[in-house]
Amino acid sequence: MRKFTLVMFSFGFAGAHLQAPAAVEQPSLSPVQVPIWPAAPPDAQPAPGPETEWTNIVRPTMTVFSPERENTGVAAVVFPGGGFEGLAIKGEGTEICDWLTSKGITCVLLRYRVPSLPYDWHCKCRPDNRTTPTLALEDAQRTMGLVRYHAAEWHVDPHKIGVLGFSAGGYLAAEISTRYAHRLYALVDAADKVSCRPDFAVPVYPGHLWVGGKAYGLNPNVPVNHQTPPTFLVQAEDDNVDGANQSIAYYIALKDAGVPVEMHLYAQGGHGFGLRSSNLPIGHWPMLVEQWLHSIGMLTR
Repeated sequence: MRKFTLVMFSFGFAGAHLQAPAAVEQPSLSPVQVPIWPAAPPDAQPAPGPETEWTNIVRPTMTVFSPERENTGVAAVVFPGGGFEGLAIKGEGTEICDWLTSKGITCVLLRYRVPSLPYDWHCKCRPDNRTTPTLALEDAQRTMGLVRYHAAEWHVDPHKIGVLGFSAGGYLAAEISTRYAHRLYALVDAADKVSCRPDFAVPVYPGHLWVGGKAYGLNPNVPVNHQTPPTFLVQAEDDNVDGANQSIAYYIALKDAGVPVEMHLYAQGGHGFGLRSSNLPIGHWPMLVEQWLHSIGMLTR
């Protein structure tokens, strides 16, 4: 696992930022961690304890991992899981980035805010009657805009930027796949004027999508429509945390909306397997994601 350092960077605007770069050989660069907000985040909430790399995050950051070999121009923003109470920053973060960069994909690891606003997943409501999703979605929208805004600088094709999330992060991947048209916060700078719609999405053992019942109702905070990006779902049937019904409910909604979707359900794997189930069939999911990215035109070689 590579270490990374915290640096500052400019949020200035230039039209060239949105040009699609050609794939080039580039040296492996040290991962760079940057704050996603130039000042205090919107709707800032106090944390119940001291901030660490993976708990009580009130100052969200993103870490940019450059490809190890030839750059394909594809980028993925990674959302670790943790139940919106913490982040599995290694097994669902840095290890995932090591895999992606080995495939020529730029990885942007987001440390989104946790704990976020309290949410009752049964009534789909919040104590303050807000109808918007979590503070984490504000961070996700901001990060997607920043990656697309800095695409040329980071040797990324602005039309090949997706999201990959695990557990609660898988839910966040579904949220931003359906809530990208309007920022949930007042615009900060030019990066917030750039589209934050992902070009593809990979929710892995996502949670909070199914509202219960035999009809496979979908959480209303994930309003799927035909503009939702192509999606790849993977989950285990013996997932005793969120359960396969989460992916099934989302799959049905995507299919009904005419969104290209591929789903893989495995008998075994449980929850939180990440890249660590090589002894089970579910351990092949990264290879399937790579093949799927070729099939939808993200990877071309």
